[in-house]
Amino acid sequence: MDRFELSRPNTLAEAIDLLPAEWDEDGGRQAIPLAGGQDLLTVLKEGLHSPDRLVHLKGISGLDGITSSGEGLRIGAMCKVATVAGDEAVKRGWRALAEAAVGVGSPQIRNLATLGGNLCQRPRCWYFRNSDAPCLKKGGYECFAYEGRNKYNAILGGGPSYIVHPSDIAPALQMLGAEVRTHSATGSRLISMQDLYTLPVDGDVTRETVLGADEVIEEVIVSEQPEGFRTTYVKARERGSFDFALSAVALGVRVVGGEIAECRIVLGSVAPVPWRARSAEEMAVGLKDNPTTWAEVAQQALEGAEPLSENGYKVPLTRGLIEKAFRRLAMEDA
Repeated sequence: MDRFELSRPNTLAEAIDLLPAEWDEDGGRQAIPLAGGQDLLTVLKEGLHSPDRLVHLKGISGLDGITSSGEGLRIGAMCKVATVAGDEAVKRGWRALAEAAVGVGSPQIRNLATLGGNLCQRPRCWYFRNSDAPCLKKGGYECFAYEGRNKYNAILGGGPSYIVHPSDIAPALQMLGAEVRTHSATGSRLISMQDLYTLPVDGDVTRETVLGADEVIEEVIVSEQPEGFRTTYVKARERGSFDFALSAVALGVRVVGGEIAECRIVLGSVAPVPWRARSAEEMAVGLKDNPTTWAEVAQQALEGAEPLSENGYKVPLTRGLIEKAFRRLAMEDA
């Protein structure tokens, strides 16, 4: 890790002033905001970035609270993941979010990692994380995972880069229709979770979000969910704890008279962005809430999947997780 200056601003405005106005040509920047540091410090150790300055956001008041009301939920970007996982209001009204948060890493990681940091973490692709591999994601000319080792890479939305976004919390928030409020030198703006992330084919392949170089997530806003709308989050991983998902599903369902009246499905760890399975959602509406329907919806959700040489297992695995999520909600409703 190269030497860097550590700045500790007292306000968000001071933090923004310390950040660069534009991204470097390779997608980097000379000053980077530091939240919990669980991913960023690893990135620095791996030599993927060598900023001159880290701008620590810890000392800025008002960025770490959780507020729930009749209008919804507001969570500061510096709120610890462990706090989100354990908050009673979150568990009652936005269950999938609490389940996603409790599945992040280990207890030690959850007590240091922040909500904003989890949403903005970098991909875990072997080649991207190898400082000696000049891959496309780092400004090179080739995605080595396409014909290389790709066990953990994308089966949906891939190309020209086949990274997957590793966040557990992002799919749950997208399924819940959340927005992020950001702050930059030009002011603040609201961005839906759907629009926060970009596919490699649609933008700068070296980046994963639409955030500007001097733009910082201030808070996450989640609206109240419709009456009777129930949610859950399930994931599969190789190790029983502190591991990233091989595949994950954030599911929300509202059932009326034994039929599915509303359905939202967002998949995690199978695409470069949290993947909204819209055709499967549309198919589910009006169908009976039973195992036959769940299997049909799961099949539709993976239509168009294009596995690489080593990650074909993600297709049946993800189908199984979708059915498991439906089954969990049905059992608890019985």
